[in-house]
Amino acid sequence: MTDKVYYKVGRRPWEVKGHPDGHASRQRSRIPFTNRHWLKWRDVHNPKTLQRERVLVDKKPLWWSIGLSLLLVITPFLPNSLISVASIFCIYAAINILWTLIVGTAGIFSLATLAVVGMSGYIAAAANVYLGVPWPFMLLIGPAVGLAAGAILAAPSTRLDGLYYALLTMGVAEICRVFVSQLRALTPTGGAITQVDSFIPEDWFLQRPGLLLGFGGAFLLLLGALLVWRLVNSERLGMILRAAKTSREDEAFSEAVGIDFRRARLLVFLISSAALGVVGAFYAMYYRSISPTIFSLDQLLLLFAMMVIGGLGRAEGAVVGAAIVILIDKGLIELGPLRIILVAAIMLLVTIFAREGFTGSRDQFRDFRKRKAGERRAHRTEKGGEAMPEEATEILDKQELYYRRFNKRLRERLKLMVTPELIEEHRVNPLGHHSDALARILNYFRRGEMADKYVIMRLKNGEERFRIMAVSGIKGMPPRIVDDREYDALYDAYHAVFLLRINDLLES
Repeated sequence: MTDKVYYKVGRRPWEVKGHPDGHASRQRSRIPFTNRHWLKWRDVHNPKTLQRERVLVDKKPLWWSIGLSLLLVITPFLPNSLISVASIFCIYAAINILWTLIVGTAGIFSLATLAVVGMSGYIAAAANVYLGVPWPFMLLIGPAVGLAAGAILAAPSTRLDGLYYALLTMGVAEICRVFVSQLRALTPTGGAITQVDSFIPEDWFLQRPGLLLGFGGAFLLLLGALLVWRLVNSERLGMILRAAKTSREDEAFSEAVGIDFRRARLLVFLISSAALGVVGAFYAMYYRSISPTIFSLDQLLLLFAMMVIGGLGRAEGAVVGAAIVILIDKGLIELGPLRIILVAAIMLLVTIFAREGFTGSRDQFRDFRKRKAGERRAHRTEKGGEAMPEEATEILDKQELYYRRFNKRLRERLKLMVTPELIEEHRVNPLGHHSDALARILNYFRRGEMADKYVIMRLKNGEERFRIMAVSGIKGMPPRIVDDREYDALYDAYHAVFLLRINDLLES
């Protein structure tokens, strides 16, 4: 008799697990200036080993640590040209992450990202070259200029939105380029400011020690951009914006439930602009000069290609897109103009076949796999001896169809119990002991799904004023108001919810 062979099924073998001491106190370090932890662990009980396990729920920080560590370890062993490419990648990845905060988190489609970087870099470089300001103070001048530029650009965002605001910011970037190009003081250098002091010693400039030092500074800049991303998205500011995304069309409702998304959007815009100012000052110090090409439409389109290829709204999309475009544009210079065509071809392919860039392809593949699995399960035509219809191939299992048919028969049975006497019984006594028919109907309502479930909201603490709301059942999505009627008694609100549920039952 041969030994049995057991195969591992499911994703449990790929989970990151630990075996903590059940008697020891649990201590976890937190991200500075926040109450968030670096890694999200969940304690579970293993029924097989009867031991306590600690499972890593969110693996993104782990992948970030591995990727950034590999970049930091491998770069010193690369040739000089590739070290320069790695530094440029870090700079543009930082710009992309901050731009994703503006476009994705704040929802402001601004095309003046490089304009803010350029203005900050120019003013910081001018202060250093013409006023003799030491280079460390450039890192303070840059964010101050970026904050001021962000405040100016944020003002029209309260009046304009979408395409009109994008065209406005694109015009601002072009005006900055023309203004710098036509300055008489910069005419001999073609609008550029040169001989800027840098954290890289002049003797090391374009030498291997200087390239490594420049990469170290660019790597710290990327870490700073990621920290800003984490601080904004994981704290109250980002949560307010995520909750307000579904209610921007109803501004009065957002304000009624305490969501001031206009203020939150402006704060994210100002924080990102100040951080872009730091990038601008670093850009001038890294190259020891700055030119009008920073404002050019070519640079903006390359930046936009990075966002499209990587995926909009995700930090990992900003970094992956920057890596692909920079590797092609700066690492394959021998291809000449063909490398730009290659970037355009990749962008078109990603737009056609990927839903949310490269970083969204994993979720897209999972949806495709689930859909195909549902189609295969649709061929199973029996459940408990009952023939099931060949319908709803998107449903993953026939169990869902079986449950829906059972629920339909249950609703038809409950509809026969709804009578004027039953409604009057609930109006007289909403809480307490009820008849068998009313108890059956109330139990069915209580076991219902969370989506579109009615709740009672007290308008003000200490006052008997209530309003009926409907929760969405989706995390981060605020409830919606059912009607504008207010109730002065809690029992009246209970009965109003009961009538709404009865109406939904009869119409189902």
